[in-house]
Amino acid sequence: MTLALVDQLYFVRASWRDGLADLSRNDAETRIEPMNPISWMVGHLAAHEQTIWLKIPQGRAVDTAVDLCKPGQPAVTPPYDVMLAAWEQIIAETTPYLDALTLNDLTQTLTYEGEPLRESTGTMLHRLIYHYWYHLGEMQAIRQLLGHRDLPAYVGRIPASAQFRTDDQTSHT
Repeated sequence: MTLALVDQLYFVRASWRDGLADLSRNDAETRIEPMNPISWMVGHLAAHEQTIWLKIPQGRAVDTAVDLCKPGQPAVTPPYDVMLAAWEQIIAETTPYLDALTLNDLTQTLTYEGEPLRESTGTMLHRLIYHYWYHLGEMQAIRQLLGHRDLPAYVGRIPASAQFRTDDQTSHT
């Protein structure tokens, strides 16, 4: 059974995907300073997912192209198609790990390169969900500045899989 908090991540990922709908490569790679381009945001979230769910607990990486979008790196405008493909591949690879998490796992603090992390797995999951919502709003603002209309409303209809439930209730996914 998928944990309720993990289903919340899946919901925000779906909302993120909706936010990218009908986005051209040119618009995704347009930088309106001081904001980063949308292509960078895609790579940035992919880099977070890869670090938190693949590198730290599993010691592996799927696509290093997203490393240039990690925090602290110089401003770049990466190719949108490369970042989107990396994001899709990374989230596909993280799903089995996330689906297997237990409530006990969420309370644990992982170790990376021999050092305990400052946050529990559950707190990192919360942080990532909030991070997606932040960049989703930023992305939609950029799209509005670029003249896009009829963008999705956030947060709109909440599907059964993302509605409140306790973790002892069955997931709808």
